[in-house]
Amino acid sequence: MTSALKIDSTPLRLDVEKLRADFPILQQRVNGRPLVYLDNAATTQKPVQVITSQDQYYREYNSNIHRGVHTLSSKATAAFEQARSRVRTFIHAASDKEIIFVRGATEAINLVAQSYGRSRLGQGDEIIISEMEHHSNIVPWQLLCEQTGAILKVIPINDDGELIMDEYAKLLGEKTAMVAVTHISNALGTINPVRQIIEMAHAHAAVVLIDGAQAAPHTGIDVQSLDCDFYVFSGHKLFAPTGIGVLYGRQHLLDSMPPYQGGGDMIRMVSFAKTLYSDLPYKFEAGTPNIAGVIGLGAAIDYLDAIGMDAIAQYEHKLLGYATSAVKAVPGLKIIGTARDKTSILSFTLEGIHPHDLGTILDYDGIAIRTGHHCAMPVMEHFHVPATARASLAFYNTSGEIDYFIQSLHKAREIFR
Repeated sequence: MTSALKIDSTPLRLDVEKLRADFPILQQRVNGRPLVYLDNAATTQKPVQVITSQDQYYREYNSNIHRGVHTLSSKATAAFEQARSRVRTFIHAASDKEIIFVRGATEAINLVAQSYGRSRLGQGDEIIISEMEHHSNIVPWQLLCEQTGAILKVIPINDDGELIMDEYAKLLGEKTAMVAVTHISNALGTINPVRQIIEMAHAHAAVVLIDGAQAAPHTGIDVQSLDCDFYVFSGHKLFAPTGIGVLYGRQHLLDSMPPYQGGGDMIRMVSFAKTLYSDLPYKFEAGTPNIAGVIGLGAAIDYLDAIGMDAIAQYEHKLLGYATSAVKAVPGLKIIGTARDKTSILSFTLEGIHPHDLGTILDYDGIAIRTGHHCAMPVMEHFHVPATARASLAFYNTSGEIDYFIQSLHKAREIFR
């Protein structure tokens, strides 16, 4: 199941077998069969370099940060802030002050909605999202609309799973205050034209947030080139630990926003008469953070940089093409999401088999996929399906694993004949 990718003669710059050896979990067997992990859009597996960074922190210099003068605290603080700098370079932000550590993309979006949104938006202001959004980029804006009287508007998608940009243009106007869209759809794999989306929004003086949870593991990100105002992503989809994520924001916007939470480390001075808040980025990082998670995120970025995001994107693009061609040969299979520009996600239905049943059969063969609505119920409603099966790829997946996956799909069809 680990054969070389056999699509065309274009040379690839990844030694996938060598990389797979870095992921201990991929070496195990499930139900007596080698694990084939195709649920990377939900969470990615962790290389030993990231696991070791966690172990080293807890074994050698576990301590709180920014508070102590002793050696362990100084070492932990240095590692924590070094990771912040690594994130800055990874997404090409202008300053470490623009990098806020949060629990994940979900908390980052909620932070922007509650801190920026509640302090800036009012009755009749308009927020634009899209029909393909994850619930995490829908519900916070709905809550904000309930709190402020703002109005939520939705960019529709076509039956290929692409944004209808002409309809987006019609939604933009003098009342548009915020645009929040995903970079890559978690349910469809669609890569949105975010640069164009941002330019169009800025022409109407709107602020733009990009949900990069699915984009960060698959493509290079340059927030300055994109010219976005906010960008969010989660560590656990980026081969880093769970419970850590990043909010990027333009420094002048973050400076103008009130704190999201109160507590330790986000203050400069506290009295019963008045509290003065810390400078960026600490104003938004109340309490003891996920120190080990931040260090692990830095290690994951080091790991990805050593591979090269361009090489990862090239390999995954070819692997998705191989998988897409292969599943088309399965009778009764319908791909959900056929955008011209997409990556790493293959959502589908198989006639006569509920996705949950399909997922159970594949699991018996050691294959992990995701089944359900993928926290994107409006997408399911658009395509008139209750759920889909979703195989999502990473650079450690192989064409051999795809071949085995296809065999298991045929087996499922036989079972339900």
